[in-house]
Amino acid sequence: MEYNDRLSRFRQSHLNPFNKPREEEGSHDRAEDLPPPSKDSPPGSPHCEPEFNCPERVMDLGVSEDHFSRPVGLFLASDIQQLRQAIEECKQVILELPENSEKQKDAVIRLIHLRLKLQELKDPHENEPHLRILLEHRFCKERSKSVKQVCDKCSAFIWGLIHTWYTCTGCYYRCHSKCLNLITKPCVRSKVSHQSEYELSICPEIGLDCQDYRCAECRTPISFQSNGNEARHCDYTGLYYCSSCHWNDLAISPARVIHNWEFEPRKVSRCSMRYLTLMVNRPVLKLRELNPQLFNYVEELVEIRKLRQDILLMKPYFVTCKEAMEARLLLQLQERQHFVENDDMYSVQDLLEVSSGRLSCSLTEIHTMFAKHIKLDCERCQAKGFVCELCKEGDILFPFDSHTSVCQDCAAVFHRDCYYDNSTSCPRCPRLSLRKQVQEPAQETWQ
Repeated sequence: MEYNDRLSRFRQSHLNPFNKPREEEGSHDRAEDLPPPSKDSPPGSPHCEPEFNCPERVMDLGVSEDHFSRPVGLFLASDIQQLRQAIEECKQVILELPENSEKQKDAVIRLIHLRLKLQELKDPHENEPHLRILLEHRFCKERSKSVKQVCDKCSAFIWGLIHTWYTCTGCYYRCHSKCLNLITKPCVRSKVSHQSEYELSICPEIGLDCQDYRCAECRTPISFQSNGNEARHCDYTGLYYCSSCHWNDLAISPARVIHNWEFEPRKVSRCSMRYLTLMVNRPVLKLRELNPQLFNYVEELVEIRKLRQDILLMKPYFVTCKEAMEARLLLQLQERQHFVENDDMYSVQDLLEVSSGRLSCSLTEIHTMFAKHIKLDCERCQAKGFVCELCKEGDILFPFDSHTSVCQDCAAVFHRDCYYDNSTSCPRCPRLSLRKQVQEPAQETWQ
């Protein structure tokens, strides 16, 4: 008997989990109908088949679970009607499942996916054109689905997975496709193209009464009272705007930079923010006329002006040098093209980098590179140097050297000390004048 018990437990532990319960019951019935085994029967005899009822060991093999039925909340739908039905069934499943259970959380996630799918099928703007032109805006349809933006028209979030939205390639105005026909603001890029100038008065406030207590842009009634639409002041224009046109964006005021050398960002309206962003790299500030005393106050500006003047003197060498043109040395200043055109125009970005010290460092490196090419690397550029005609010394002079002076009439280069000791008289100018007088009669005779 002890041997039979152990054999029964061994077979119970190796029981096939795919045996149907009915077959087990039938086997139990057949085992009961068999006669009891005799003592002389061998252990492996078919009459010794024991019953598989072991109350001491109950095994959970997962047979009771339904592995082939549709999972809870999984709905296969392809059209709007089926999706709506699936959403209602998913809602009912969520209500029936235990609260805060894993199955309920999975069902909620499936409900979200179903609603997103329904929104994609219901979206009527999928076939909209990729380019729309409104009020000089050039709106391009965006394809990004993962970036969350804010609509500049309705101030609501733009969910890329659900909404169709557009961005203006000129002023970066963003809006829903449904808000396109409601836009009343023209593109700021056109204003920048036709009127590239700043408001150079510091916060020219005129008062809310002069605006008839309305937003300066959309004409919505505004006030300072708590129960009305809040009036927000723009530090750049000095006007008041509503909360839809003024999002408390921060920007540097060009007027404060020029007059006070102040770079603290101030609150500006959305329209002013876009305008200042597009104008930040435009060289429209002529500091010598706007505030010439600024050069006495900011030493970095004096250094930058000297470097720019030297670069302008180096430019003729590069224009006539084959090696410099092949190396494209002037492209080192391609982001600041105005530096090779004049020495008095600045952009707000230039002044910002002057204040931080970055412009002085980068411009000094470029100046050193240019001077090295002219004075050391290129023989053609060296041959265009000058010899001081006052002292007759043999060193080669260039107009951008710090110890030289340049004649304003003939552009001859001299040592500074020699030039001022000689009462700033240039020996080359009379020689050129005499040559010109001799050539003029000869030309008349030839004609």
